[in-house]
Amino acid sequence: MTQDPGRSMRDLIEGGDRSFSFEFFPPKDEAGEEQLWRAITELEPYRPTFVSVTYGAGGSSRDTTVRIVERIARETSMLPVAHLTCVGHTTDELAAILRDLSDAGVRHVMALRGDPPGGPGSPWTPTEGGLDHADALVAFIKRTIDARVGVAAFPEGHVDAPSLEADAQVLKAKQDAGAEFAVTEMVLRASDYAALVERARAIGVDIPIIPGIMPILSLRSMQRMAELSRRDLPAEVVERLTPHADDAAALRAEGIAIATELCEQLLGDGAPGLHFYTLNFSRATREIFTGLQITV
Repeated sequence: MTQDPGRSMRDLIEGGDRSFSFEFFPPKDEAGEEQLWRAITELEPYRPTFVSVTYGAGGSSRDTTVRIVERIARETSMLPVAHLTCVGHTTDELAAILRDLSDAGVRHVMALRGDPPGGPGSPWTPTEGGLDHADALVAFIKRTIDARVGVAAFPEGHVDAPSLEADAQVLKAKQDAGAEFAVTEMVLRASDYAALVERARAIGVDIPIIPGIMPILSLRSMQRMAELSRRDLPAEVVERLTPHADDAAALRAEGIAIATELCEQLLGDGAPGLHFYTLNFSRATREIFTGLQITV
């Protein structure tokens, strides 16, 4: 059976062993659905603290997200966290989505502003009758249903933040609105994560901040992901991967080694756990766990 859906995520993260969690996205077709559930089945034995399911741009995956988190809650031992964004929704629509989640037995929500409707890098355009910022969404969720809320954090600062200090203040506003844990976008350097935590703690942010991990399976795709968040892949990572550019298997192995070393450093430096962006596949995450000597 599932974990107690009403239990505080903060208590779950801080209440024992380090937290491990996995992120999935709603599939677009039957084959993708089969792959998703294969990954869920293969990762369930690792007893994650929670698993999250993303939310398509503008609510495009609303029904699928609700259906998946409901099934996870009903059929697995894992605690589902449903993503929800401000993009493309009025407050009435957000309230309806939250009621659907509550009716499905989902009591944990990840509150995100979301990417601009025009995609990453385009100007932010608020939805008329909707919400502009994640802290407002956190407060809205807390007023609307009985839910535990998580938020995003940014190791190198959000791309739209005027400064790292201002970015930390945004995280503080989310905590003040009722957020009880944060998950970062993919961490590229352990030092960036440590600096984020230091900035946040200095202004009173005391919620757990979990670093996000993206296994490196392709240099080109990893560089593209970094570009979408307007960051650069660290030079030392590029240097290690470039010699294997013509050998996919060797590049993948080196990428897994880099991710494993990053995880070791993050945990050694005191991170409360790790959140893996799985892309609906389990193999890379399981290989990192093997490297960390974490077994089922």
